[in-house]
Amino acid sequence: MRSEAGWGLKLGAAAGLMFLHLPLLLIFLYAFTTEEKSFQFPPPGLTTKWFATAWFDRPDIWGPLYLSIKVAAIATLLALIFGTLAAAALSRAKFYGKDSLSLLFILPIALPGIITGIALRSAFDIMNLPFSTWTIILGHATFCIVVVYNNVLARFRRINSNMVEASMDLGADGFQTFRFVVLPQIASALLAGGMLAFALSFDEVIVTTFTAGQQSTLPIWMLQELIRPRQRPVTNVVAIIVIAVTFIPILCAYYLTREGEHTGGGGR
Repeated sequence: MRSEAGWGLKLGAAAGLMFLHLPLLLIFLYAFTTEEKSFQFPPPGLTTKWFATAWFDRPDIWGPLYLSIKVAAIATLLALIFGTLAAAALSRAKFYGKDSLSLLFILPIALPGIITGIALRSAFDIMNLPFSTWTIILGHATFCIVVVYNNVLARFRRINSNMVEASMDLGADGFQTFRFVVLPQIASALLAGGMLAFALSFDEVIVTTFTAGQQSTLPIWMLQELIRPRQRPVTNVVAIIVIAVTFIPILCAYYLTREGEHTGGGGR
């Protein structure tokens, strides 16, 4: 019975992994197909020409790629600043309604993206803000802050407050205490939160759709290419780039926080 249960669990785990990752394998497969306009299975032939086509013959890719990197970088920087400040304040303060305020910080990532997108678009319309790169950045920062906040808050809770008090007693001011005592202890949490925020921002679609106006990030470009295909394998090549750009930071963040106690909300 134990053996049968063990095999059942293994088969279930294997089926779950196939369900999750088989579509990713198909993306890689059809980036090499010789067929330009349709996806036949199995592919009629394999070629690497679409990588050269994407690199040399499709200048329409570079603008969205640059915009995605720019938005992700600035949104991550804002998230690191405001997420760290919020985590520092709430980790030390004690007041009525603290848990409710903390819930408000994580709410943007808990809500469906379409709700966040509609709310942001309405707010930008009320403030008469023209849709631009900055509206995309502000939209992405709303959920990037949550990622940094969760990671840094968990780390702040593990810092011994006696160390901060000892630093102040020895004559260090607030900036020196933060630089020499606090920052070294939260550095890996900041790095992990920043990498996760960058990855989330780089491949975000729903919020971007409501805040981009006429601009196109790389995921939006891919969506448009699927609707009105020009060279289907090129879209798969770009998808591989997106997978690489998002997978590497997530993998690094995992290894930085794999013990579990470093990541806020790790038990959810």
